Amino acid sequence: MKTARVQKLVALAFAFLCASSFAQESKVGYINTQRITTESAPAKAAQTKLEQEFSKRQKDLADLQQSLKSMSEKFERDAPAMTEQQRTARQKEFAEQNRDFQRKQREFQEDLNGRRNEELQKVLDVANRAVKQVAESEKYDIVLQEVVYSSTRHDITEKVLKILNAGAK
Repeated sequence: MKTARVQKLVALAFAFLCASSFAQESKVGYINTQRITTESAPAKAAQTKLEQEFSKRQKDLADLQQSLKSMSEKFERDAPAMTEQQRTARQKEFAEQNRDFQRKQREFQEDLNGRRNEELQKVLDVANRAVKQVAESEKYDIVLQEVVYSSTRHDITEKVLKILNAGAK
C-alpha cells in the first residue's frame, strides 16, 4: 500500500517537473480577438462595406416606421370624429402595415447578421494567417485567443494588427 502511494507521489512530482520545464522552455502568446475585429483595417473595411450595402434598406425601414407613427397619431387625433366602421377599417390597415414593417425589420436583421458573420469570418481568416506569420517568425509554441489574465509581454495583438493594417494598404 505504501509503495503504491510512494509511486504515485514520485509520478506526480515527475509530472510537475515536466510541466514546469515545458512552461519555462515554451513561448506563449495571445491575441485579443475583439481588438482585431474592431481596430484592424480589414474589419473597418468590412464594416464600411456592410453600412453601404444595408443603408438603403435601413433608411426605408426608418421611413416606414415614421409613416406608421404618423398614421397612429392621425388615428388618435381623428378617432373621436370617426364612425365605428371607419375606426375598425383604419385599425385593420394599421395592423397590416405594422405586420409588414415587423416582417421587413426581421428580414433586415437576419440578412444583416448573416452578412456580418460572413464578413467577420473573412476578417478572422486573414487575422489567423497574420497570427501564424507572427508565431512562425518569432517562434511561438502556442498562441491563444482570449485569456482571463496574461501580462502584456505575451500579447501579440499589436503585431498582428500591424500586419493586417499593412496588408490593407
